[in-house]
Amino acid sequence: MPSVSNPPAIQLRRLVVAIATIISVGLVASACGFTADEAAAGDVAAPATATADVSVMDPSVVHDITVSFDEDAYDAMIDTYAAAGDKEWIEATVMIDGVTYEQVGLRLKGNSSLRGLGNDRAGEAGTLSADDPSGLPWLIRFDKYVEGQNHEGLYDVVIRSNNTETSLNEAVALDLLELAGLASQNAIAVAFSVNGSESTLRLAIEHPDDVWMDDNFADDGALYKAESTGDYSYRGDDPEAYDEVFDQESGKDNEDLTPLIEFLDFINNADDVTFNAELADHLDIESFTTYLAMQDLIDNFDDINGPGNNSYLYYDSDTEIFTVVAWDHNLAFGVRNNDAFGPGEAPIGGPGGTPIGGPGGAQPPGAGLQPPAGGPAEAQLPEAGLPVGGPGEQANVLVDRFLANPEFSVLYDTALVELDASLYESGIAAEVLTTWVSVLEASDLVTTGTIAEESAQIAAYFGN
Repeated sequence: MPSVSNPPAIQLRRLVVAIATIISVGLVASACGFTADEAAAGDVAAPATATADVSVMDPSVVHDITVSFDEDAYDAMIDTYAAAGDKEWIEATVMIDGVTYEQVGLRLKGNSSLRGLGNDRAGEAGTLSADDPSGLPWLIRFDKYVEGQNHEGLYDVVIRSNNTETSLNEAVALDLLELAGLASQNAIAVAFSVNGSESTLRLAIEHPDDVWMDDNFADDGALYKAESTGDYSYRGDDPEAYDEVFDQESGKDNEDLTPLIEFLDFINNADDVTFNAELADHLDIESFTTYLAMQDLIDNFDDINGPGNNSYLYYDSDTEIFTVVAWDHNLAFGVRNNDAFGPGEAPIGGPGGTPIGGPGGAQPPGAGLQPPAGGPAEAQLPEAGLPVGGPGEQANVLVDRFLANPEFSVLYDTALVELDASLYESGIAAEVLTTWVSVLEASDLVTTGTIAEESAQIAAYFGN
């Protein structure tokens, strides 16, 4: 598996996982399992709430983030988004673990999760309510208005949205992606409040900015974000044709869409012989194979070929090779937006399109999480070479052409089996989940019953 450098801060959950990994020496099926009863019992020592002397990205504690802003500025921002879909910045005061920052930038973050926002004030219920800003997804940028302002080297932080109360599905998914050797985002549990509201449990994660890119890749590359309004299609050599397709988020010293356009030209227009022979000259094959297998293993239908087109592309200017970077995992482990799929309507599946997630691969009404019917080994291994794109998904040319190649498809199948063994069968994933459960149980933001229920649904994927 490929390896990436971790951020310098030593994080408890990654230390626990690393120790477990060393003990397991790769594939150890005798590791401990995890049950809902164990989650509810709270046998692990309860961590404390974060204070100012605790590292901001220390995941062993529940952190505090409070935000305050002018209500009129907020209302204008919501009206603009409802009318035009534009996400404007407003100034806010942000206190994080007791440290206060003035003139911090704040804007909405998300796409499908914001569907209908603002219309609810006109009587049309949206996905989220503009009347409850503490429940909205946010991007907090400390240096938006004050140059160089940061919190412990953190310039951006994302407050994520989730259809579950605990956000355990995304927290666990992010850790598993990192354990698989992929660039991931560090996450912390947060007691979040806005303008004096009651605190609510939210997941806060790193934003893929220049600091994140430097920690995970080389600092002389470029990081492009795939927009929800775009795809991986080739639209000619005019950079303006990609304005709503890709946005360069990091590496602005190398601001140039030419490498990206040339990559899209190759994956779309190269003939099959050239594509198969030269793809490794353009794409990190090992990382991409791991990416595809992990998205299947964690049952994240909203990935590179999902409706949200969620991914980043990192370009190494030295090797001239791209890496697909995983992003946005609030729908991991079978979660669906607004319970949008009723019984029998939509199979869940990764690269093979194989239905998982209960009878018929369906999401039952009212369920935030849905475990697989038969464990990942039986439920998620697709036939080699099947194209991507089940109901609710969109075809992605890179995925389709990659899996259509028998050699690449075998790499994918092999990676899926190996990752299932090293993360699920070994008990490592269960250890990650147990660690997160212990953190949440230390707070009173979510009931132990809810934690037990949602963690058990995730644990069902591990097959132990």
